[in-house]
Formats: sequence, structure tokens, C-alpha cells
Amino acid sequence: MADASPWRAGAGRVAAGSAMLAAVAFLPWLSGTDPALTVLRARSADQAPTADQLAAVREQLGLDQGPFIQLGRWLGGLPRGDAGTSWVSGAPVLPQVTSALGVSVTLMFATLVVTIAVAALISARTLSLGSRRRLRDRGTGAVAASLAALPKFLLASLLATVFGVWLGWFPPGGWTGPMSMVLPALALGVPTGAVIGGLLDHALPATFGEPWVRTWHAGGFPPGRLVRPVLRRTLAGVLPQLMPSVVGLVGGAVAVEKVFDIPGLGRLALDSALAQDLPPLQTATLLLALLGVAAGLLVKALRHLLLGPALRDGGLAAPPPPALGRRRATGWALGGCAALLLAVCVAGLLRDPSHVDTAARLLSPSAAHPLGTDALGRDMLARLGHGALRTTGVALAVTVACVVIGMLLGMAGAAGAGLTEVLSAVPAVLAGLLTTAVTGPSVWGAAFAVCLVGWTPYAAQTAALLEQERATGYLQASISFGAGPVHLLRHHLLPAVLPAVARNAALRLPTTILVLASLGFLGLGEQPPTPEWGRLLAENQPYLELAPWTTLGPAGALVLLSVLAAAGSSARRPKRRRARVHRPVS
Repeated sequence: MADASPWRAGAGRVAAGSAMLAAVAFLPWLSGTDPALTVLRARSADQAPTADQLAAVREQLGLDQGPFIQLGRWLGGLPRGDAGTSWVSGAPVLPQVTSALGVSVTLMFATLVVTIAVAALISARTLSLGSRRRLRDRGTGAVAASLAALPKFLLASLLATVFGVWLGWFPPGGWTGPMSMVLPALALGVPTGAVIGGLLDHALPATFGEPWVRTWHAGGFPPGRLVRPVLRRTLAGVLPQLMPSVVGLVGGAVAVEKVFDIPGLGRLALDSALAQDLPPLQTATLLLALLGVAAGLLVKALRHLLLGPALRDGGLAAPPPPALGRRRATGWALGGCAALLLAVCVAGLLRDPSHVDTAARLLSPSAAHPLGTDALGRDMLARLGHGALRTTGVALAVTVACVVIGMLLGMAGAAGAGLTEVLSAVPAVLAGLLTTAVTGPSVWGAAFAVCLVGWTPYAAQTAALLEQERATGYLQASISFGAGPVHLLRHHLLPAVLPAVARNAALRLPTTILVLASLGFLGLGEQPPTPEWGRLLAENQPYLELAPWTTLGPAGALVLLSVLAAAGSSARRPKRRRARVHRPVS
């Protein structure tokens, strides 16, 4: 009988893609705003159109026919290479979207180069020490966590200011040639590479503890010969994070595209969604879904190439939990970070975050205002402290929900894989627009929107690690001795997945905060004057050159939070109980 997994994966892709396109088609009708009014304002900025003007727009676009007719007409034109015309500009959609796609894909490859370079630098120490059998302690991952916490839009503004305006080494904006890619690729690739490098650095010690590595050492192989096979074994578990993360930037790099004025696909999709311009939005959504599917298929092929027949034949060695200690100085440093973050938050709680003093606008740090003031003269320390609980609470709740959903769908097999591929490239901003159209703008509506797409990295990671775990010899032995599904899940599968997923969630926690802030900045989530950390960064980004202290406080708090979360995720590792495989379980 033929394997049904490809059919289930294909069904998952079709179902997810159809649901997403249908949701986009309903966006103008779900929003509660007359689509004709939105389109007319996007065309001419006319704030008070007449009833006759609105009726003419409805008749021209066929809005009275409803979303199903609109979607069917658009789908019917795709086989002929006709994606319709823009409701706003009247220009054909396909040339516009393909041009934006070419820009975004080019930027994606440049970002991939930076991502790989940063990940290699972060994991170089562990790889070097492990290959020479000198890996005695595990690091905190502070470097990876700090870089992963850097807001992409803030880093983009800083790079454009320093290297584009002050030094003049690179173009500060626009898309005019290869030099225009350097700064945007750095802004996107450094935080992404830090996440991938942190995951790789976290997984390498377990690979160095596998029996075949000890056999190679005993056989006298030089350390350099070990690097390549160890990387092949470890990268198989990290690839499901690398490719979707980079491909996801095609549609999710909106903020960086705006900073550098790049005509990319993400910016086109956002502008079309805000103007309720359905044809380019539907076309961009379809292309993003296809990119996600292509990335998923590529990752699957590369993993099978890296692991070889062992993945199919159940011949993989299970990496044991590494018996690595932690230096005492590391514990003191983490304690210092926690004490500093707590002290700043407590000190801020003693101040008024809403007091406006226009005479004290953008004051530098002083005894009266230790972190300075913002553009309205509000105390930054007070706003940082009062926003701490809400920021971390909502972000932690969203992260936990995404991890749970991701692990459940990662265990769902091929159908879950198809769903993951399609949604992995969908930006959270688009999910936020769809959610807000139903629920209205609120912090929990934004949180729900992030949960709709934020689970995909954890699902891909869970599925990949479970596939590798099921291909290990000791798991096959447990099954042959009568181990049941509950026993396997509790004693083998979950201990193999949870540490890596927890590390991934810790590294992505600041990103969750910033995504929630971006939704609030677009009017879809937390609204002013709530002092949420991500919103503080977004509000003060225009003053980065004039008053950099307005962003240093919340950015530093994000870095400290990320370091603490990463250290906490690797503090304890569950042990696998392999000695119990001889006990039959009914």
C-alpha cells in the first residue's frame, strides 16, 4: 500500500491555502468599513465623498456581487496569467507583484548569507572546543540572546544613520543596486542569525556526546575531520528553523523595507491590505504561501540528504543530554542581570508614567530622569517600569500558547506539516488585520493574531526532532519490548523535544514583544498611552539620532529579558530513562 503521508501533507497545504485566500477575500466585508470608501480615499484622499461617487466605485469594482464572486473571478484569471487590476491604481497586478517579489527574494538571499555568517560565529567556540574534547561547561547564550533581542527596525535605523548618512559608505535608502542590499541584509540577518546560532550552539554538545563521536576520537581522527560530520548531524535539527525564518522575511520585513524605502513584497501586501486593494493582496498572499511550501519541501530534502539512510532505516544515534557544568561567574552575571532589570522596573513603578511636561521634551539622562524623557516630556524610567508586567505577561502568554499549539501540530504528522509550510511565510501583520476586522483593535486581539501564525517555528522544530527520535535504535528497541504510546511520549519523545523548543521560545521572546508592538503601532493592538516596551521603541524610533536614550532603555530591557529567558531555558535538561526499555508496557 502506498504511503499516505504525501497525500495528507498535500491536503493540509490545500486546506490552509484555501482558508487563507478566503479570509483575505472577506477582509473588506469583515472590516465593517465600506470597501468603496476605503478605496476612494486611497485613490484621492477625499475624506467626504458623495453617495454617487461611492456608488460608482461599487459598480466599477463589482463590490455588490460579494466576496465569493470576486474570489472566483480572480482565481479564474490565474491560469491565463491574469491576476486582475489594482482597485486603487488601475494597473495590472502581476507585473507589480512580481517586481516586488524579485526585490524581496534578492534581499532574502543576501539576508541568508548574513544569517549563516552570524550563526557560524556564535557556534564557533562550541564547535572548536567540542571537536578537541575540551568542552567542559556550557555558556549562557548571552551573545546569541542579546543579538536576537535587537529590534530589526531599530537596528535598520541605526545602520542607515551611521553607515548611510554619517559615513556615507552605503546608500541610506532606496533600491538601486547591490550596495543597497548591505544594510537591510545586516538589519534582518543579524537577529535571525543569532536565533539560528543559539539553537545550533545549544544542540552541538549533545551531538559531541554521541557514541560515534567518541569512537572517532578513539580512532585518532584529527579534530578537523569531526567538524563536518558533527555539523551534518546537528544541522538536520536546525534547518527547519533556518529556511522558514529567512523565507518568512519576504513578507515579514515590512518595517525594514519602510526604513530603507525598499519596494518589497511585504510592504506591497501591507499597503494593499490597509487600502483594502484585494487583487494585489490576494496575489501576494498566494505567492507567500507558495514560498512557504517550497521552503518546507527544500528543508525536507536537505534533512534527508544530511542524515542519509539512517533516518529511513532507524539507524540514528540518540544524542544524550550533555553533562556540562556552568561556571560560577556565569551564575553571578545572570543574577546581576536579573537584579538590574528588577531594580529598574521597581524604580519606574514609583514614578508617574503619564505626566506630560512639554518643557522637558527629549531631556538627556539626569538625576531627575535617569533614563531621560520622551518627545512629550514623559519620564522614560517610569514608562519602562509600568510597562514591564504587561509587556512580559502578554508576551509570555502568547509564547506559551504558540509553543503548545506548535508542539501539538508538530505531532500531527503530514497534515500538520502542510499547514505549517503554508502559514510559515504569512506575516503577523496580515493575520492582525484579519483578526482585528472581526474582534476590533485590542491587546488580546493582537495576541490572538500572533498566535495564528507564531506557532509555525515550534511545529516545524517538533516535527523534525520527532522524526529523528523515531529513527533511533533505542526507540525501536523500546517498541519491540512492548512500550506503549504514553510511555514513549513521556520517557523518550518529549524529553527529546522540550529542551530545544524551550530554547527556541526563549530566543524568540523579544521578537514576540516587537511583533505585538508593531500591531499596536498600526492601530491593531495595544493603544497609546500604554507604556508597552515595544511601543516605546516604535514611538521613539524617529528620535534615534537626536535623542538615542529614548530607545536605549527599552532596548536594554529587552536584551536583559532575552538573556535571562535563554539562560533559564537551558538551566535544567530532562533526563531520558533509557534503562527502562527492557520493561514491557502494556
